[in-house]
Amino acid sequence: MATLPNPLPSLAASGLDLPPGSLVDATLDGPWHEPLLWYADGPAAPRDWTALRAAGRRLGLLPVLVNGGSRGQWPEEWDLCPDITTYPGDHDADEVLAGYWTEYADDEVGEAHEAGGADGDGAERSAGSWPGLAPTPEEAGEDPDEAAAGLAGVITADPDSWLGGARMALVPARRSADIPAAIGWSGPMNHENDVARLCAVLRSWEDRYDARVVVLGFDTMIVSVGRPPTTPEEARALAAEHYAFCPDNIDQSPPYDLDVYAEKHVLDQEVWSFWWD
Repeated sequence: MATLPNPLPSLAASGLDLPPGSLVDATLDGPWHEPLLWYADGPAAPRDWTALRAAGRRLGLLPVLVNGGSRGQWPEEWDLCPDITTYPGDHDADEVLAGYWTEYADDEVGEAHEAGGADGDGAERSAGSWPGLAPTPEEAGEDPDEAAAGLAGVITADPDSWLGGARMALVPARRSADIPAAIGWSGPMNHENDVARLCAVLRSWEDRYDARVVVLGFDTMIVSVGRPPTTPEEARALAAEHYAFCPDNIDQSPPYDLDVYAEKHVLDQEVWSFWWD
């Protein structure tokens, strides 16, 4: 992956006021030639995101919360694969999603719709061909960086939540959407080997919906959304993108219905979460 020079090797001399933490170079195939990320040894506090974003950005470092999950799998156990990760800018989001849709939705969504019967007009529904990218919402939303900081603050303020204990990390990346590719994240490995292709979609969401990657776990991702869809039509169109991006969100989560997912998890929702089996 083409990146700017990595500031992590000289992090100790950078002048950043960081809590105790670790540099991670562990990958699926052994140590990488340089650190891929830094993350703290202990749980983040609500103000840490804003402080580290302001301090790290001048060095080319962006914040993300990392979560060990119920199994305590922190980044050195994430099977990172930077050697097979390409550059997000080399991929087109529409083409990437169209390929996933053809591979997964034609069978999975089509079968679900057939089982559900007809739509309100009596016509049988089917997945059909890729519908294309959803339109950008017309209404302006919250400042995307403030939305990300707000979500990080909510997560870190509740130690008893399922994300309790999430830690701050810094990643050498030009934009939030590139964070998974910058570390060679392998969370979606059963869906996509080259996470840069998914990052191309995240770039598109960053542009259209003011999305920011806020949390990464072993196979989970949480994204803040500054400008979510505000109409059922916009939500249904974007739900198709979510399905192509992460089929497990619908295929393995009740009620296993794309329209219900659009209503409950996309429409006016300022937080999107994804999980790959």
